[in-house]
Amino acid sequence: MKDRRDARDMTYGEYLSLEPILSAQHPVSDHHDELLFIVIHQTKELWFKQTIRELRLARDLIRADRLIEVHKILSRVSRIQSVLTLSWDVLATLTPSDYTRFRDVLGTSSGFQSAQFRQVEFMLGLKEGGHLKFQEEGSDPHRALAEALAAPSLWDEANAALARAGIPLPNEVLDRDWSQPYRPSAEVEDAWLQVYRDTARWWPLYQLAEKLVDLDDSLATWRHKHVVTVERIIGLKRGTGGTPGVPYLQSTLPKRAFPELWTLRTKL
Repeated sequence: MKDRRDARDMTYGEYLSLEPILSAQHPVSDHHDELLFIVIHQTKELWFKQTIRELRLARDLIRADRLIEVHKILSRVSRIQSVLTLSWDVLATLTPSDYTRFRDVLGTSSGFQSAQFRQVEFMLGLKEGGHLKFQEEGSDPHRALAEALAAPSLWDEANAALARAGIPLPNEVLDRDWSQPYRPSAEVEDAWLQVYRDTARWWPLYQLAEKLVDLDDSLATWRHKHVVTVERIIGLKRGTGGTPGVPYLQSTLPKRAFPELWTLRTKL
């Protein structure tokens, strides 16, 4: 374990471990813009790391029915999502001509393989077990992703909190195979409708629901900006690693982690 220095002797660089961080960029080509590409994606992974930490705390608070405290945590997550979305604007300064000069050095690597992004999706409730195949079996990313796949999502925990508060939900919603994709439920929609129709009575649950919608909204905005940025840089060419590129990204736009919180609005 790293020795702890007296705080009076601690420097800014030591506290932030800047030496390993700033020496972690290794462009393969000599093209100027490759460093930008690396820095943006490394920064995204750092923000995903923080998001995972915040979602774990949010999950634990919901389990403990400390719903008022969840508001701050989820507000932080949505702010992080805003920063992630804005980063696409920086990457968009990379022109197609710039990118093609070093794209070949990426080889088979692709953002499609980001274990942390998939972990965020799983924790929110967007589960597709097939993504585990992109991680080396036995590796830490594979274990973390498998754990998130097998655990109740944030939406599962919110529904459990709803039931504990006295609004009944069917057993197939509260006790199911958490690794399977969530299927929207008319019963879940009706239960949350009660919350939205009497917000004064169910204020903590109502506030939680609206923060969850914030996360879904921000994720949809991030996905849209991702599609536009990729299309601006590579058009409709296939992505690195053989991924479909823009067509795949466009197919993700309708995804919602908390679907009933969207559909219930029509009935209000």
